[in-house]
Amino acid sequence: MIKRNRLFGNQTRVTFCLPQDTPPGPVSVVGSFNEWEPGRHELVARRDGTRTVTVKLPPGEYRFRYLASGGVWLDDESADEVDDRGSLLRL
Repeated sequence: MIKRNRLFGNQTRVTFCLPQDTPPGPVSVVGSFNEWEPGRHELVARRDGTRTVTVKLPPGEYRFRYLASGGVWLDDESADEVDDRGSLLRL
């Protein structure tokens, strides 16, 4: 799931969210906004049973995917578009 909150100016706070144990182990969101670098934006467990990470982004289009332990790639069905290149976020 993706949550978007407009901030002052042209920035948007984007929160990426997954269930706490699906998939098991560490999960990072990687994409064009962080040079596809695993571990840079790792999801953190929350009390409500989810894992989240938040990034601030300027307007634009961003490709991203979730990378779980063991090299498992996941797409986010709540993205603006999902295709064979992953998820697309438009801000």
